[in-house]
Amino acid sequence: MQKQITILGRNYTLRADNGEELEAAAGDVDKRMRQLMSRASGVDPYTVAMLTALNLASELRALRRTTGERLESMDREAAAIEAVLAAAVAEEEA
Repeated sequence: MQKQITILGRNYTLRADNGEELEAAAGDVDKRMRQLMSRASGVDPYTVAMLTALNLASELRALRRTTGERLESMDREAAAIEAVLAAAVAEEEA
């Protein structure tokens, strides 16, 4: 499906499987770009777009790192629980 979005007053027509998600993402990008422009007056839209992209990429990398760390922790906890259960089963069978 095609969806029309607006970022910094410019319209874009994009293909999207989930139009609502695309609209939400476009709204987030537009908001972030406007906030950055208000703090750094005189910066051209291309630079604002690049800085916004870098900020989003940085947030994504941090989220991936945090998620990976949490998954590793959960794996360790699951292994510990599995060991306790295996020991309990072995004790019960003995």
